[in-house]
Amino acid sequence: MQQYSSTLLERAVGEFAKLPGIGRKTALRLVLHLLRQPAAEAEAFADAVATLRREVKYCKVCHNISDDDVCEICAQPSRDSSMVCVVETVRDVIAVENTSLYRGLYHVLGGVISPMDGIGPSDLEIDSLVERVRSGEVSEVIFALSPTMEGDTTNFYIYRRLESTGVKMSVLSRGISVGDELEYADEATLGRSLVNRMPFTGKSY
Repeated sequence: MQQYSSTLLERAVGEFAKLPGIGRKTALRLVLHLLRQPAAEAEAFADAVATLRREVKYCKVCHNISDDDVCEICAQPSRDSSMVCVVETVRDVIAVENTSLYRGLYHVLGGVISPMDGIGPSDLEIDSLVERVRSGEVSEVIFALSPTMEGDTTNFYIYRRLESTGVKMSVLSRGISVGDELEYADEATLGRSLVNRMPFTGKSY
């Protein structure tokens, strides 16, 4: 049953409501806001989203979102290429960068191992991480996944894959509470956890 007087409004609200954290009331408020804006601004908004989806690239080195084949972080000569910080999503790259305390590179897995959600190691960018380490350029891998059961499972799986390479592996200190998402940690706490990272031995900690 149609809830609104306009099918166009109904469709727009339905699409906005598909966004994470957006219910139908908030979706309606956003759509009505757009309708109050000049047509050029609404069209610019729509074009920005469509262009992003159509033209965005993923860095062939770290899988971060990029405008080019290699992202700005990987392309910076001043970054320490011997350190690789392993994160779950692009949001986590942004969170770590906001601390201004890390000058190495990243590796975005694209998720964590979660059998309940049907996500296994082959669904993540783990093989490419192993290849980066085996190339000999990486001396330390920092596990910066959220301290959840899925994050710990992923850490352990990668540890087992990299154990024979002899690379140093470390994990964020527990300044971040167990079960918390990395992206929601405040910059000071995340920064301290990064600076005070601990060796990862594959055991519970």
